[in-house]
Amino acid sequence: MEPRHQGLLEQEPLQEVDEDVVSEVDLNNTITEEEKEEMHNELTKLEEEIATLRQVLASKEKRHSELKQRLGITPLSELRHNLSRGWYDMQTSTAYKKTSESLSTAGQKTSAAFSNLGTAITRKFGDMRNSPSFKSFEERVESTVSNIKSKVGGTGSGGSFEEVLSSAAQASAQDIPTNNLTENTERTC
Repeated sequence: MEPRHQGLLEQEPLQEVDEDVVSEVDLNNTITEEEKEEMHNELTKLEEEIATLRQVLASKEKRHSELKQRLGITPLSELRHNLSRGWYDMQTSTAYKKTSESLSTAGQKTSAAFSNLGTAITRKFGDMRNSPSFKSFEERVESTVSNIKSKVGGTGSGGSFEEVLSSAAQASAQDIPTNNLTENTERTC
């Protein structure tokens, strides 16, 4: 074999012989028999303490259950209490308060927007009704309705636009048969 460079960093890879030597090293040799005995004793004590703690916990859980039963605390009432507490905690959280305030502000702005929209629509209808073209249309409708009334046998009094609309609605509600209407129209013509 070639001489190897001794140092912290070897430059050659491990040989099979080196791997065998490394695998034969017993890492447990660093612990003395006395230390092993102490560790086993400590392990035994810990296992006994764990068993004791389990027994104490079981007895405490039993007492806990008995007290809840005597107080009338049922799983359902506990669930209700937990839900109520959770709801209260959520409502008092900063995130909930900020979200609630944001939604309230958004609702107020939306309500104001719809109110403004309704006012604008009402104003536009008022402006439209007062416009010359609508008045001309209204006059034409009134004269057409009064012509129809006079031909059908009505009074032909004309009247306001609202009266004409209501009388037209009443006439359509009476369900005049079309044959009679045709006969009346032919007789008048």
